[in-house]
Amino acid sequence: MPQKFILKILTAGEGGVGKTTLLHRYVEGKFSAETKMTIGVEFFLKETEIDSKQCTLQLWDFGGQERFRFLLESYVLGAKGALLMFDLTRITTLENLQQWINIVRKGAPNLPVLFLGTKLDLGDEIMVDDDYAMSFLNEFNLFDFMKISSKTGENVAEAFNLLTRKILERQAY
Repeated sequence: MPQKFILKILTAGEGGVGKTTLLHRYVEGKFSAETKMTIGVEFFLKETEIDSKQCTLQLWDFGGQERFRFLLESYVLGAKGALLMFDLTRITTLENLQQWINIVRKGAPNLPVLFLGTKLDLGDEIMVDDDYAMSFLNEFNLFDFMKISSKTGENVAEAFNLLTRKILERQAY
């Protein structure tokens, strides 16, 4: 009988970086250009199997707007990992990383956080180079960096698999 895990995963980052779009792509397998601004928190579920372990991922989609941030700290309890996202085409989406780290790590200072650059499909508009993005890994103790496209699906499943494996490594068996 395979082991079963229920893992709470947070998505964090500024408004418009693509958190909701990423979750729709991962959970439903389709690109949705028509997502609306997330008010507070939304919730997705995804069943997956990683290294013969059954995992139910509880994916928490945090609204990125400043006015909702006060709500978020009460939702992070019990999180096992987080995706910290920024838009590769908007360097300003890197400005509040410390604030997002403080939110997602509120109850767990060593929470594994995967750093994701979104909108990889907008090649000509990319403003953030890899070296600059990588400079945040040590500063915020992020375990890895990936670039993804929710539009094409590039690296979407890989990002979730990488984070889930990292979380499972840390679980007591």
